[in-house]
Amino acid sequence: MAPLSTSLALAVAGAAGVILAGPAAGVAAPDRIVGGVTTYAVKQGDTLRIIGARYGTDPQTLVADNALPPSAILRVGQRLTIDNRHIVPGGVSPGAIVVNVPQRMLYYGVETDDVRGMPVAAGQRGWPTPIGEFTVVTKKTDPSWEVPASILEEARQRGRPLPAIVPPGPANPLGKFWLGLSVGHLGIHGTNAPSSVYGTVTHGCIRLGPDDIAWLYAQVTVGTPGRFVYEPVLVTADGSEVFLEVHADVYQRTASASQLARDLASAEGVMDRVDWVLADAIIAARHGIARRVTVDITR
Repeated sequence: MAPLSTSLALAVAGAAGVILAGPAAGVAAPDRIVGGVTTYAVKQGDTLRIIGARYGTDPQTLVADNALPPSAILRVGQRLTIDNRHIVPGGVSPGAIVVNVPQRMLYYGVETDDVRGMPVAAGQRGWPTPIGEFTVVTKKTDPSWEVPASILEEARQRGRPLPAIVPPGPANPLGKFWLGLSVGHLGIHGTNAPSSVYGTVTHGCIRLGPDDIAWLYAQVTVGTPGRFVYEPVLVTADGSEVFLEVHADVYQRTASASQLARDLASAEGVMDRVDWVLADAIIAARHGIARRVTVDITR
């Protein structure tokens, strides 16, 4: 899946009729937004969760954006509007990885002016992904999974015991590629359950879809630097437009999303350019997508 480069203007103007080439998108780093708005034709076997995992959009957001009932059963050929715009955290440099845990997005600096964003699964509340710097220390293709003792015990207590070592193959939850990190026993890896991507469901590792991990594996080397960050609220501006993105505070580390949004807007110098009635509605909804919150000066 090749990275898609598009301008912020296209992402802003995007609507149901705008078709982008694929789920992972990269744009110039100064714009600080990846993704866009696309129309998608439902395929056999698709569900809202499967589509959301592929594109980096919550199923609830797909429901809201397409005026669907929450329990909607999709029809083959049905066309959906998918908005997967995400604000890139600061500090994504060329040749480095940044994972924003509550955003469930991994960013890789491809070149000086290009960033690729990919949806991931991160650590669940009881097994949080640690925040801080890391380095890629190993690369393995077709890895075996040496199951940590803590996970073996958890599986035993749940009545679903695991072997101590899971060999390569379709039953291996690490998928085909493993990037071992300098933090504990954590890694960035593939999955045999792609629909689990774009959730906080792992034991701390970062899980990518098969196409995205194959692409990332080919880019990085042993020694590639990275950071785990925790930014559930992001604000950015491009020209006259201001965007706000709000996610659930999965590890409960933020006292007030509303106050954080205002602090970030102030730091960006855009407080007076934000429609705060609209912004507060977006904060409450937590759609997890970069939404336009610019004051409408025509009103």
